[in-house]
Amino acid sequence: MNSLLRMSEKKSITPIKTTQSLIALYCGSRTGNKPIYRNKAIELAQHIANQGFGIVYGGASIGLMGQVADSVLEHSGEVVGVIPEFMLDYEIAHQKLTELHIVETMHERKALMAERASAFIALPGGLGTFEEILEIATWGQLNQHQKPMIIYNVNRFYDALIAQLDHAVEEGFLPPQHRAKVIICETLEHITNVIKNLNAPMHIEV
Repeated sequence: MNSLLRMSEKKSITPIKTTQSLIALYCGSRTGNKPIYRNKAIELAQHIANQGFGIVYGGASIGLMGQVADSVLEHSGEVVGVIPEFMLDYEIAHQKLTELHIVETMHERKALMAERASAFIALPGGLGTFEEILEIATWGQLNQHQKPMIIYNVNRFYDALIAQLDHAVEEGFLPPQHRAKVIICETLEHITNVIKNLNAPMHIEV
């Protein structure tokens, strides 16, 4: 039994109902100040559903998180939400998902999302979104998974982070082969090329 299952024993977990491979979407609980962020999030969610994938995400009904969940559901995709119990007071849980898992900690949330996902995409967001994509990239560097990791650079939102990653390579702190695993996508077509050959999800030990 892996560590994720040991953590999950503490709280009843919704039974698995999904039949589609899932893509983890990391995105904000806000929509941002420009319409392009909402529009591109909805466009991506629709595209994922139309490609036959579902998503796993943070479980909220607000911000970009709520937008992507609604859009996937509207296009016949499956949506798995994972939200810590302590966040229910200020991140209203989405009540129309294929599965909604209420967990105890942020660590459990991230572990469950990682286990269920076949790939990871970061949309624009705040501290939590930055932390999630960088942590999953760290797990990849440590050979805990071999799943695609994508930064969707909408409106050049991630230019500064991309520059920082490249600077870390130049200064000798980040090996180039690990930097290369974080794929920067500017278009839906690029994302499609990355995820089109995905197989069933591989489980991850954390």
